[in-house]
Amino acid sequence: MRRRLGTSLYAGLLFTVLGLVAWATGQPFIFPSLGPSAFVLAFDRRSERERAVRVVGSHLIGGVAGLAAWTVIADGAALTATPPAFSPEGFRLTASAVASLVATSWAMIATDCVHPPACATTLIVSLGLLSTRAEVAIIVASVAVLVAFHAAVILLFKRLVGDTHPLYGREEARNGRGSS
Repeated sequence: MRRRLGTSLYAGLLFTVLGLVAWATGQPFIFPSLGPSAFVLAFDRRSERERAVRVVGSHLIGGVAGLAAWTVIADGAALTATPPAFSPEGFRLTASAVASLVATSWAMIATDCVHPPACATTLIVSLGLLSTRAEVAIIVASVAVLVAFHAAVILLFKRLVGDTHPLYGREEARNGRGSS
């Protein structure tokens, strides 16, 4: 019960920071694939450099792959409503989505930056929902802020509490185990 509540509240805290940035700037600092990234960080509350690189890197890959696919295949189209059956726009958006997903999957594996929520990021971009260079930059900045805030919270927690892992007691953390 404690882990469910702690994870839920912490994911909300991580997302709140970006919600406030989005609200203050009027820019899309929150988007659908950021929710799963916040959950992943909240559920397994370690702050490792490799994880930060993987999370930010994967969303960067997804954004770039999505933008490239959308620009080459579906420029000007956007999935804001279901396109009519067999429409050229629907075909272009589908092709853009498939191409971006293939490119993102390949690049994440090739670079060891596997973080599944980035596949949603690539679809958001390749379907024309956030498909400008500035919006892709905001996506990457948003993920970087999320990961940096998470790292700061973990660092603060370690300074206040010591080696105790945020999920487990001291003995469990030392032994590398925790209860669910």
